[in-house]
Amino acid sequence: MLAFITGSGLYDHNQLKSETVDTPFGKATLLKGTVNGRDILMLSRHGAGHASLPHQINHLANLTALKQAGATAIISCSVCGILNSAWPLGMPLVADDLYYPDNRLGDGTICSIFQKPAEPGRGHLLAASHFHTDCSLAVSTVAGEYRKGIYGHVPGPRFNSKVEIRALQHSGVDFISQTCGPEAVLANELELPYALAAFGIDYANGVVETPTPIELLQQNLELSRQWFIKLIEELNEPSGGFAFENFIYRFD
Repeated sequence: MLAFITGSGLYDHNQLKSETVDTPFGKATLLKGTVNGRDILMLSRHGAGHASLPHQINHLANLTALKQAGATAIISCSVCGILNSAWPLGMPLVADDLYYPDNRLGDGTICSIFQKPAEPGRGHLLAASHFHTDCSLAVSTVAGEYRKGIYGHVPGPRFNSKVEIRALQHSGVDFISQTCGPEAVLANELELPYALAAFGIDYANGVVETPTPIELLQQNLELSRQWFIKLIEELNEPSGGFAFENFIYRFD
C-alpha cells in the first residue's frame, strides 16, 4: 500500500479517514482509505493547522506508524526552495541524491530507527541512493515536465543565510527543505522504498538578485497543493510492489 507524506498546504483529503497509531516512539495520526480504487495511506507531517514546525516533527513515530499500518513504499511531498538559478519556479522536482551530513533529528539526536544498544535488527544502512529508482520514475511519469537533482536537508525553523546557501550550492545541492532528510533515512532503515516529490515555490536566499515576491510564493504554494493531490490520485504501485534496493548490514 502506497503511503504519501504531505507538508505545507496539504493536511487532509476528503476520501481518507483519520486514525491514531501507537508506536514505540509515540503516537502518530494517519489518514487511510481508498482513492480512485487504490488503498492508500497519508500522513500530514506538520499536523492539522501546521501545528508542528519542522524541528518539532516526530519523524520516528511517523515513519514507524506508516510501516505498522502496512505501507510498502513512501512518496514524500515537500515544497522547496531552489538553489539552482537556471531552474524555473512552479515546477515539480524529483530527488536523485541526498545532502544531509549531520544526520540529526530536530532535537539534536542522531537520526536512526536503531535507538537501543543490542536491540534486534540493529545495523548499518548502506544506500547507493536514499531515493528509490522506480518510485522516483513513477513520480516523474505523473509529473510530465520536471527537474531532477540533489536534495539538501536543512534544519529549521529559521531559513538559511546567504553564505549558508552558497555553501550548499558549492556542495552541488539543487533544492532544499527542512523535513525530508530524516524521512529518507528512516524509511530506508525500515526497508521502505522512498521517493521525494518536491515542488519549487521560491528561490533560496541570495540565489537570484531579487527575492521571490510573497504573492508569487503563495501562487506556487497553491500549485504545489494541486500537484501533490494529483500524485495521490494518480500514482500507482506496480503489481508486486516496489522492491527495496538498498542493504542493511545487521548484527543479528
